[in-house]
Amino acid sequence: MLHEQPVQPSAQDRTGARDECGVFAVYAPGEDAATLCYYGLYALQHRGQESAGIAVSDGTHILVSKEMGLVNQVFDPQRLAGITGHLGIGHVRYSTTGASTWDNAQPAFKVTATGGSIALGHNGNLVNTVDLARELGLPGDARSEAPRQCSTDSELLAALLARDADTSLEESIVRTCGLARGAFSLVVMDSDTVYGVRDAHGVRPLVIGRLPRGGYVIASETEALDIIGAHLVREVEPGELVAIDEHGLRSRRWAEPTPAFCSFEYVYLARPDHRTGETSVYAARRQMGRLLADTAPVEADLVIPVPECGTAAASGYAEASGIPYAEGLVKNRYVGRTFIQPSQS
Repeated sequence: MLHEQPVQPSAQDRTGARDECGVFAVYAPGEDAATLCYYGLYALQHRGQESAGIAVSDGTHILVSKEMGLVNQVFDPQRLAGITGHLGIGHVRYSTTGASTWDNAQPAFKVTATGGSIALGHNGNLVNTVDLARELGLPGDARSEAPRQCSTDSELLAALLARDADTSLEESIVRTCGLARGAFSLVVMDSDTVYGVRDAHGVRPLVIGRLPRGGYVIASETEALDIIGAHLVREVEPGELVAIDEHGLRSRRWAEPTPAFCSFEYVYLARPDHRTGETSVYAARRQMGRLLADTAPVEADLVIPVPECGTAAASGYAEASGIPYAEGLVKNRYVGRTFIQPSQS
């Protein structure tokens, strides 16, 4: 089991409101949770390229394996064989708060006040980290708007969940989510249950899938279900908590929903084959292109997309405007996403 010690981030580490990561969770008796997490994270690689991690339990204790790098660089068959169990969570990171270092890679692992253990994966960005640090009894720095003794908002959430000795993990999640302000789609686990929770605004996506031979998965996007043969059940609703254990899936409302989904998911973050609501990201981008042709017509010889995210919108613009579509820019497909690299502002 791995337990990271939080470090003080520099102001440079915390610049920018960046909150793109990928999370995955699975509960599947009789299945290899680590391998399912691996493939789920592989499908979510576009959401984070800095680090990858998996936490797995066999029903008694949690093992965590994480490292800097891409999913297929971090995990090979030998490493996956060392973390066995039927439930687990995974995370690919695009740093939001805290430096891009191994210490800040997720899942975050904590020993609880009762001697158990939990692991947490977080996609989002909290705006009240000073208040949360003070809730833990840690000193805060009002000038920097970050706690002195915690390197990420995800570490803060995990520490808050681990501190409660007088209640269940499920109740602790509800209590902690009530304290948090900002965007968060979380996957959390103890030794025998996995949880998925979404903030009241539903800023970041989170979906539920069903495996063919039983068991459930939770993921940031639907393509993580497709790659392991799971079918989409539904989205986790804003303000909803779902729990999956030996009794199946159960749900509760922890906050009244006030939906405010991030439009940038449609524009850039999500993969085109992600299905959300009544449409796909690809269809939404094509429709954006059609609407743009109506509202901003131009005289031009060609419509040329900026790959890859602009491709669908450009085809929609060309269709609606009648201007021919052509490819004029070529991206090296062996290079990862550059926008989400830590060096980009």
